[in-house]
Amino acid sequence: MAVSRTKPASQGLVHARVLDRHRVSPGFVRVVLGGDDLAAIEPMGHDHWVRFFLPAGEGSLERLPGSMGLLSYARYRALPAARRPVLRNYTIADLRHGDGGSQLDIDFAVHEAPDGQQPGPAIGWALGCCEGDPVALIDEGITFAPPADVASFLLVGDETALPGIAGILHSLPADARGTALLEVGSAEDVRELPAPAGVELRWLPRTDPHAVPGALALTAVQQLSTPDARCYAWVAGESALATGARRHLVQAGLAKDRITFVGYWRHGRAQY
Repeated sequence: MAVSRTKPASQGLVHARVLDRHRVSPGFVRVVLGGDDLAAIEPMGHDHWVRFFLPAGEGSLERLPGSMGLLSYARYRALPAARRPVLRNYTIADLRHGDGGSQLDIDFAVHEAPDGQQPGPAIGWALGCCEGDPVALIDEGITFAPPADVASFLLVGDETALPGIAGILHSLPADARGTALLEVGSAEDVRELPAPAGVELRWLPRTDPHAVPGALALTAVQQLSTPDARCYAWVAGESALATGARRHLVQAGLAKDRITFVGYWRHGRAQY
């Protein structure tokens, strides 16, 4: 991962509870969270993400630090494994503040676990969580950081990056130009995303159930024409997609400091 982050104005541990869980499409489960603490999270748009904690027994979420710097992360890791909450990073799919309270949506991409393995703890939780189940979050801001002279955008991701790319597209100025390449598990996962008229959104649904996620998107990047020198690229998803796309773009002449790339996960490991 190579990212520069725009941090939120304030950080702290935020407690919430599950309000609802439903399938958005075959490859996505949406969990809706609610709670008074969520009012502390101010919408930042783009790829706004949070540290997401799942409890490991009664009261375990109350032992968490209020941030995840080096020292606080060390304190988190020092908790007994059996009592240490599960930590994962997720993009906010939607955040709503209103008179009726605050709600935050997280879309979980449902991956098939490798043969003989159980789904990762976060996916397993998302598939089975119930109303009232507790979680905790720490707001971490955004990684999307285009330079001031940006002339066009290239957004690339697999299904795990769909919430981030959706948020970026929604946040771009109306006159933005560029291309978004979004690979998903099947044609049924394609959805309508608001985007500037000048940004071409190309959906890349997989047709081979055994294909490695991210490979289609990487091939699509490699087939693009040489990027404009003032392009800004944001790439996220499976690790090989993120690193492979960055390597190709650098070799094609795009400066390294105009590329944000984030490996969210690694194929073959049921870590999420």
